[in-house]
Amino acid sequence: MRSPTPATAAQHPRPDLKTLVLFAVPVLLLAGVVAAFLFTAGAGLNVEPAAPIEALTFDRTVLRAGEIELHVRNTGPRAVTLSSAIVNETVWPFRAEPGDVIPRLGRAKLTLAYPWIAGEPVGIKIFTGNSVGFETVIAAASETVLPSSATWRSFTLIGLYVGVIPVLLGICWYPALRRMGPRTFVFLMALTVGLLLFLGIDAVSEALEVAARLGGPFQGVGLVATGVLGTYLLLDAITRWQSTTGRGEADQRLTLAMMIAVGIGLHNLGEGLAIGAAYRVGEAALGTFLVIGFVLQNITEGLGIIAPVVRDSPSIRRLVGLGLIGGAPAIVGAWIGGSIDSAPMAALFLAIGAGAVFEVMVEVARLIQRQTTKEGMPMNVFAGVMAGMLLLYATGFMVK
Repeated sequence: MRSPTPATAAQHPRPDLKTLVLFAVPVLLLAGVVAAFLFTAGAGLNVEPAAPIEALTFDRTVLRAGEIELHVRNTGPRAVTLSSAIVNETVWPFRAEPGDVIPRLGRAKLTLAYPWIAGEPVGIKIFTGNSVGFETVIAAASETVLPSSATWRSFTLIGLYVGVIPVLLGICWYPALRRMGPRTFVFLMALTVGLLLFLGIDAVSEALEVAARLGGPFQGVGLVATGVLGTYLLLDAITRWQSTTGRGEADQRLTLAMMIAVGIGLHNLGEGLAIGAAYRVGEAALGTFLVIGFVLQNITEGLGIIAPVVRDSPSIRRLVGLGLIGGAPAIVGAWIGGSIDSAPMAALFLAIGAGAVFEVMVEVARLIQRQTTKEGMPMNVFAGVMAGMLLLYATGFMVK
């Protein structure tokens, strides 16, 4: 192995002790400023709030026969002491584990021996020692489904119904699409852009809804922005790196189809996460119409996956693989949602899915631009994008 030449060493100099010291000096000075502020009690100002600042978020609710279990987290700046609880306008005793005092960002499990009635609403308000109340409402009480072998099988089947099967059915349109001309190809690509755009916006909206329920320290909006932007930049870097490897156009189109499948798969991961979480808390209403709505929505995702390779001849095995990449994450999401109780993780998953969808949408738009360089076909692009967005909007009526 050759040693680096002087030119290479000059281009990539190693930090020496003097450089590290120069970096450390501002940090040490900043620590001194913070210490001075603390020792002078806020520079002599009264920085104590006039009223106590407390925050309590409800992470999870578990209902068993004659019992309600609440998992709460202290997202305020200081420790919180729990004092009393009111259930449906009646003061009710509770047991707190590990104790009544919850440190900052700490969690506690509250158990109330309450005879709830299935199907009826339950309103619970928890008061702190400073008489600050925090409320949660169970819209329709139902016994919580606890993880078991039967529930794992159910989550797997639900993931198959709403993820894998619809995407594979959409890929079954491949033989028919091969018989269509270039204008139809541009329309299908624009349709894919519309689908991805709608999916991305919907994922961001859902992520922000979850983020709004997080406490202040978790900075939900910033977490969502980090997930969206980080995923977009990572996939964009991977795509640009792959474009410099000198592969042919067919390979590049296949790579684009793979990226679309990955983006849609991350989106379906978020869908599965929501399904699993809904079953876990006993608030799911996945009836016939809801499942049909997911099938109709996700079959269009299979169409978006195969659109870039309509002019090529990928093997059946590769097409099935693309379908599994796009649909199988719904199963994994249902498993995670049914077993892990983490609202920040849910928001981050949705944000990652949105970032992936947006990056793939940009790549498809670039492909459309290359295809329409000689012949504009602007109306085809407009019609395709609008058709994709309106199609998901219409199927959303059966899902939302």
